[in-house]
Amino acid sequence: MAEIFQELGIHVITINKWRKAWRLQGEVVPATQKDPEGWGPADKFTVVLETAGLHATELGGYCREPGLFPEQVERWRQAAQDANAQPLLTMADQKDLQKRHQEDQREIKRLQQELRRKDKALAAAAALLMASKKIQAYWGEDEGD
Repeated sequence: MAEIFQELGIHVITINKWRKAWRLQGEVVPATQKDPEGWGPADKFTVVLETAGLHATELGGYCREPGLFPEQVERWRQAAQDANAQPLLTMADQKDLQKRHQEDQREIKRLQQELRRKDKALAAAAALLMASKKIQAYWGEDEGD
C-alpha cells in the first residue's frame, strides 16, 4: 500500500476504504496487509471456492493478481477438505465432555486448595525448626546432648 501511495499519490486511508468496500462486495482482498499465508481463514476459503473449477492455466492467472502461488491454493484446499475429516460430536457427547470438564475444574480447584494448605503447613514446620535451632543456639545446647 505504501508503494501505491507513493506511485499514485492515493492516501492510505482511501486505499483501506476501497479494500473494505471490495471485501463487502465479495472480492478476495485480504483483511490485512500480511502475506497470503497470514490471511484469515475466510479469505483463504474464498480463494478455494473461487478456484475450485479452474484448470492449471486459469489458476495461474488467478493467482498472479493477488500474489499467490498455486501450491498455496492447493494447501488451502486440502486444509478445507481435511477440516471435515473428524466426525462432529453429538449433543450427548458435548454434554458429557462439558460435564467432565466441570469435574476436572472442581478437582483442580480442590488440589490447589490442598497444595496451599500443605505449603502453609510446610512453612509453619520450617519456622518451628528455625526457631528450635535458634533457641538451642541461644542456650548453648548441642544437638548431640
